[in-house]
Amino acid sequence: MVSAYANPKKDNIAILGSNPNGLLIFTKDFYFSVVVNNPDTPLFVSGDRFNGTADENKLAVINSLGLFGTYTVDSNGDFFDQQILGSTFPNWNGVQRGRKEITETVEGDNMIEHLKVSEDLLVEIVWQRIKIDA
Repeated sequence: MVSAYANPKKDNIAILGSNPNGLLIFTKDFYFSVVVNNPDTPLFVSGDRFNGTADENKLAVINSLGLFGTYTVDSNGDFFDQQILGSTFPNWNGVQRGRKEITETVEGDNMIEHLKVSEDLLVEIVWQRIKIDA
């Protein structure tokens, strides 16, 4: 993940801090997995994720997200839609999002993802391809 901004053309809010961290994986058999976080989120004082304070838990939720599911492409190989099978944000479990909600544009080794969260909120995430020697 290179960057993550809310309303990039207007407010330009860095939603996962100034150094966002994340990984997006697409498989050849049309599955995807995403995990993102703000690496500057304060550590839990107890060191135990089951015993965080209300404030620690709130910051952990706000500053991280994980989801996985399936995706489809059109006859040109362009993104068509995704079915979220599971998410750390329970409201997204089972949700299908198509081109009205999410678009992905590839420019060289970068992919720019636009997520329409609501009428007033657009999120732009820039991903950079990782080269893997296989």
